[in-house]
Amino acid sequence: MMSMAIVTAENISSPAAEGGRVYRACATLCFALFFLLLPALAHAEMNIQEVKSKKGVTAWLVEDHSIPLIAIRFVFDGGTAQDPAGKEGLVNLMTGLFDEGAGDLDSEAFQLKLDDAGAEMSFQAARDGTYGSMRMLSDQKDEAFGLLKLAVNSPRFDQAPIDRIRAQILSGILANERDPNTIGQQRWLRAIYGQHPYARPDEGNKDSLATITADDLRAFHKANFARGGLHVTVVGDIDAVTLSGRLDEVFGDLPDKQALAPVADIKPRLGQQLEVNYDLPQTSLQLAWPGVKRSDPDFYAAVLMNEILGGSTFTSRLYEQVREKRGLAYSVSSALVDHEHSNALLVTTATRSDRAAQTLSIVRQVVKDMAENGPTEEELAATKKYMIGAYAINNLDSSSSIAATLVELQLDNLGIDYIKRRAALINAVTLADVKAAAKKLLSTDPAVMVIGPPLVLVAGGGKG
Repeated sequence: MMSMAIVTAENISSPAAEGGRVYRACATLCFALFFLLLPALAHAEMNIQEVKSKKGVTAWLVEDHSIPLIAIRFVFDGGTAQDPAGKEGLVNLMTGLFDEGAGDLDSEAFQLKLDDAGAEMSFQAARDGTYGSMRMLSDQKDEAFGLLKLAVNSPRFDQAPIDRIRAQILSGILANERDPNTIGQQRWLRAIYGQHPYARPDEGNKDSLATITADDLRAFHKANFARGGLHVTVVGDIDAVTLSGRLDEVFGDLPDKQALAPVADIKPRLGQQLEVNYDLPQTSLQLAWPGVKRSDPDFYAAVLMNEILGGSTFTSRLYEQVREKRGLAYSVSSALVDHEHSNALLVTTATRSDRAAQTLSIVRQVVKDMAENGPTEEELAATKKYMIGAYAINNLDSSSSIAATLVELQLDNLGIDYIKRRAALINAVTLADVKAAAKKLLSTDPAVMVIGPPLVLVAGGGKG
């Protein structure tokens, strides 16, 4: 669930205010264009500063005074995996309420103040973290940071907004009750994660949403929003001294430590095939193999192997064999999924239902070949070149993406100089390393999910 207030001027009506409306409209347009189109700030050469406030809040800062805009991105450890049993969807619901009233401002008053400040605020729940962000005009940072302080420290959780946001979430749940892919994904999570919190839908369900009270929301906010689990990045028109004061303004009065429930590590239950039978013209396929932790020594070898297998959109082995040579699917891809307590390598595709068994067989064969033989020297060299060259384009192409990337680097404990070290880490991986990673991850019998009609036998026997 993402709650977002977009800059508007709908409430300005007097003739004297027309100039303000035009100014804000132009500022908003520049605001949007900047965050969509701003080139990366010197890519790997950009200067990332570590800023520590008087109250001990730490942030990474990339200064850019060329345009009067500031982006802040932050995350608190602990996300939807923290939902208490029977109250699934609590964290997701909470993130929809931070701009629905805070401090002395009710929902309408807060939204008007946010509009007047020319700022954009959003919060989002993930499995292992609760994310927030704000983008603002630097000449209105006093108003914007003041509203962010209220949202972070003093959300109201009034009953009327709770009921309205809950109804919106519930509407989405009801709309998906008969959607085969939603049903399949829910069954998939239960099959591979069992009773672990990762098996639960982030948005909760009809019954659990009904039990969530304002007191539940306040209790989780108090447990989750603390400086000890906070990670912050800022990009834009602000210097380190000014930022230090703003960090204390927004986050300095939060509790020192979080009070989160422990979440156990879990390995996905592989070696099973789940068929979700629906009479559909197209069958969706999903396969899971073991993954790798971000901190593992063979992480980069696994990343390079995955890129060659199915990570690269148009040049991967899966794309070549499934799409290019046989036309079995429009797209096919693999991805390393890295959660705090579980990891996996996922392959996903969709194909005509009468060719699903054939497609599944081809995917298995491509993966088997990678496990047994690994990539070629030429594939590895080309993939290293691409991954090094594309990083800035994919991750550092705007202030928002820079802030988001730096937050994730903090979460992964990679160090403030990681972007400068990254190319050397990739280049240090040998062909033997990648072959070993392929054998380690892909030799296991995967978990398989098929959403569509029952599989038909492929020529030669078997279901693929």
